[in-house]
Amino acid sequence: MTSRLHTTLGVAAVAAGALVLSACGSGASGGSSAAGAGSITLYNAQHESLTKEWVDAFTKQTGIKVTVRNGDDTEMSNQLVAEGQASPADVFLTENSPAMTQVENAGLFADVDKATLAQVPEQYRPSTGKWVGIAARSTVLVYDKRKVQENQLPASMLDLAKPEWKGRWAASPSGADFQAIVSALLQLKGEAATNDWLTAMKTNAKVYKGNSTAMKAVNSGEVDTALIYHYYYYGDQAKTGENSANVGTHYFKHQDPGAFVSVSGGGVLKSSKNAAAAQALLKFITGKTGQEVLEKGTSFEYAVGSGVPSNPALVPLKELQAPSVDPAKLNSATVTDLMTKAGLL
Repeated sequence: MTSRLHTTLGVAAVAAGALVLSACGSGASGGSSAAGAGSITLYNAQHESLTKEWVDAFTKQTGIKVTVRNGDDTEMSNQLVAEGQASPADVFLTENSPAMTQVENAGLFADVDKATLAQVPEQYRPSTGKWVGIAARSTVLVYDKRKVQENQLPASMLDLAKPEWKGRWAASPSGADFQAIVSALLQLKGEAATNDWLTAMKTNAKVYKGNSTAMKAVNSGEVDTALIYHYYYYGDQAKTGENSANVGTHYFKHQDPGAFVSVSGGGVLKSSKNAAAAQALLKFITGKTGQEVLEKGTSFEYAVGSGVPSNPALVPLKELQAPSVDPAKLNSATVTDLMTKAGLL
């Protein structure tokens, strides 16, 4: 996310009218007994345009008004932990799982309604049931098709630590996206292997601010490859393609750490003053109508709920051969410690 929480909170009082999305109707699939009742506040660390589509459709169907406060994963989760039971938030949505785990570990989430959990397969939600997957994104290595042949690409993400990849790959280590990928590596391979890989990364990788910037660097020939999430490529291709015209996508597959599929999450705060409406929003997002926003829209994130297929432009989830990762066990605190130790943060 590019928005900053302190900015958003600072203008919240002035912008309240713009942030509250008014009702257009009531009663439809994805609603509950809360339909048409009251309002809720959403702390949003998902892409603003995607969340707006969800919220607009939810309000239209249920009559529930939603005030949205935007920020990025880490600052929003930190804000929730700092606010504790006094938080005005009813619902929290993120791009990546580690921020959800931070809030869960602070004991701030209520259980997600069983009917909502049932809409999402087990691999796309935490084992604890304290929050639920709402979308997903795949790790991918983008490469300069003019300089690198497919048969020259690394078989594993771990191969990027080898000397032959020095100066030939890019990443955005300060971002929550990349830190989620490292969190998966930590869960799959352990602390020693993760530390070794990050230490090698300090020597081998070129650092950029943001996944889009890293992909642009590949496209312009500055660097051979970049480790990012898939939707940056597909989003650019769907527009002008000016930042991805020379770019190819390499999926590691074979349950490799580099085949990690990151789950975007949604949870209801225990302190919610309108828990029924908050639960209704999660049920809507993971339901057919909410997931069709992913299938038919331009976010290019994967649909994970209610059997809805993803955008047809994407490599199907089942073909990614992602490793099995429990989102509830992604450890962002240890990851940032290891990355700091390696000189990446």
